[in-house]
Amino acid sequence: MKTFGARLQHAMGHFGPLCVGIDPHPGLLGSWGLTDDVDGVEAFAEICVEALDGRVALIKPQVAFFEAYGSGGIAVLERTIEVLRASGTLVLADAKRGDIGSTMDAYARTWLADGPLGSDAVTVSPYLGFGSLAPALTLAEANGRGVFVLAATSNPEGAQVQRAVASDGRTIAQTMVDAAAQCNAGQEFGSVGIVLGATLTEAPDLTELNGPILMPGVGAQGGGPETVRELVPEQSLHAAVPTVSREVLGAGPSVSALRAKVSALQEEFAFLQR
Repeated sequence: MKTFGARLQHAMGHFGPLCVGIDPHPGLLGSWGLTDDVDGVEAFAEICVEALDGRVALIKPQVAFFEAYGSGGIAVLERTIEVLRASGTLVLADAKRGDIGSTMDAYARTWLADGPLGSDAVTVSPYLGFGSLAPALTLAEANGRGVFVLAATSNPEGAQVQRAVASDGRTIAQTMVDAAAQCNAGQEFGSVGIVLGATLTEAPDLTELNGPILMPGVGAQGGGPETVRELVPEQSLHAAVPTVSREVLGAGPSVSALRAKVSALQEEFAFLQR
């Protein structure tokens, strides 16, 4: 069984490093001429799958936008994950789960096992302590899945916690990166990634991470190739995974327009894999 890190590395080498979100935001549904209900979400997801499947390294459904429609929305998410994974496209469930004990174990089984929402990787929040992630980290390793740990996000509120300084002088964000690096030690390319906002002005030290660096905030939020270069050290650029949602989805609902936008962005970030 190949690790998630190995599979992601292969996909990035083939398609480029781009991760594209599937975010059925009500505003996007309206701009695509779709209804703000489960039927609209399903049509939105089907168009995204047609446009993106087999064309990008990683697809990231934003779980909250499906959950907002109740069981019907979750059913759409299940079908979307199933279709993408069946074709070999890697799926990152952007669920940002974080809890302790048996609850975290349940979240891990939801997203990292072979159930209806089982994905190739999931985003998690470590801010109940990195150790609280143990159930997800253990199950991910056992099942060849991945975990992306929120480390340094670009929302202004995040700095209150993430830039606080621990007793050893490191920022809290740095302690999360370092803990992820320990999980990846000894591997060719680890399966425990971190989330780093592409619009930040400074970043933790990433040189020892040896795993993927998911970078939301590209495009409409102001991040781009230059901000990635500024935040990620040269020796780690191959691990950067710029993630775009609004910048791509704004081109819909035309499948050809969505594909053209993806191709343009893949070319912009091709330097990361050279």
